[in-house]
Amino acid sequence: MKIETKKNASKASVDVRFTPGTVSKFRTEGGREELAVAYGATKSLRRRKLVLLLRKTVATAKHYKLKSLVFSWNDIRELAAQDIDDAALGELLAVAFSMADFEFVAYKKRPEDGFSFVEDATVTGAPASAERGMRRGAIVGEEVNACRTLANTPGKDMTPEILLAAARKAVRGTSVSVKALGRAEMKKLGMGAVLGVAQGSVEEPKFIILEYKGGAAPSARSARSGRSKQSQRPIVLIGKGVTFDSGGLNIKPGDSMLEMHMDMSGGAAVIHAIALAARLKVPANVVGLIPAVENMPSGSATRPGDIVKSLSGRTIEILNTDAEGRVILADAITYAKRYDPSLVVEASTLTGASLTALGLHASALMSTDEVLEKRLIEQGEESGDYLWPFPMWEEYEDMVKGNFGDVANIPASGNTRYAGVIGGGMFLREFAKDLSCPFAHLDIAPRMTASPHEHLAKGAIGTPVRLFLKIIEGAALQAK
Repeated sequence: MKIETKKNASKASVDVRFTPGTVSKFRTEGGREELAVAYGATKSLRRRKLVLLLRKTVATAKHYKLKSLVFSWNDIRELAAQDIDDAALGELLAVAFSMADFEFVAYKKRPEDGFSFVEDATVTGAPASAERGMRRGAIVGEEVNACRTLANTPGKDMTPEILLAAARKAVRGTSVSVKALGRAEMKKLGMGAVLGVAQGSVEEPKFIILEYKGGAAPSARSARSGRSKQSQRPIVLIGKGVTFDSGGLNIKPGDSMLEMHMDMSGGAAVIHAIALAARLKVPANVVGLIPAVENMPSGSATRPGDIVKSLSGRTIEILNTDAEGRVILADAITYAKRYDPSLVVEASTLTGASLTALGLHASALMSTDEVLEKRLIEQGEESGDYLWPFPMWEEYEDMVKGNFGDVANIPASGNTRYAGVIGGGMFLREFAKDLSCPFAHLDIAPRMTASPHEHLAKGAIGTPVRLFLKIIEGAALQAK
């Protein structure tokens, strides 16, 4: 969708009007085609409601196969709360429109009359700050949708090697560098956790590394000391990259295996968040780490009861091969230490328990730092990638103690029914203890796919690209 601002719209455009009530209609008024979109009973809408209304507008237009829409900025401004300034409102509008117009059609035959996308949206009477916000929002929306395309791609067309190629393509034309460790390099380093999960697949694992150096370089003095200044230390974003998760030898039942080509959604979000930061030229240093593997059953697959040695030196007791995501992430968290980061945030479709706890409307958050936890929740509200906190208390440490290894990937007591979300986070905490900075774990399984009534196409929704951008920009502000 092309989003632009003009003084006057073309005659072929359909006027959009926001009306009270619950029923939206397409009609002709005074010789002009008009789409009347119902906003409910009250006109000042909080941010969440406004986003849904803007998406609903595009979804309704697609229903009526409308190609060109025109909005009055004043109409949109009247709907928004006053604490949203014009620039932020322009960005929110463009992101909402872009996300609502997206649909994954790469594998569908094109209908004779084409797919039902809105081709352009014109906003008349917008101030300059709103125009800037819309231009920025269009870029954000493009990267979120690119992440959705990547996550939606079927497993046969999304192996670790292909994910690496997709990362290189995503950052082409930016200053982001991409490299990857293969099986031999990981073996030399001692990444037994990643290699243990990958050994059941014929597809070679890749440990993908993206580096964006948008912030100031460390001073010569700090470089000689071996430690960079606080303001120059990078953020490390870690994303789970399981390109297909069968469950391994603890194979998933049929229904549970559906959509497991999206088990690399965290990795896709890291790729496109860093690409987005580079496109927006955010003055921050960011590193992305994505352990990419297939989790498959075979004669060479890891067995329940096997013990692998992680990069940290800790041994991991594999009590269930379907709890593989936390295992590969352990090596990624340890690898992050070499960057002397100021912050490490990891995102993964980690547990089904998070869906049981939260449904489909928020990702689970666990952090070793209360200040960080509060900030991330606020940034989640601003970005639309909503979070809800779970405890990361010492009292839960017994959940991850192994019988024969240092750490167990599910409770060695055999009780897997209690605190599944917390168990996954506490496992990762064992490896994050070695970091000299705050750490946060985002279990994005509830937000892997769109929930009903949020006016988005079925499939991946690009969580948490928008939140990652807020985190990166927040770090840039702190560095000033």
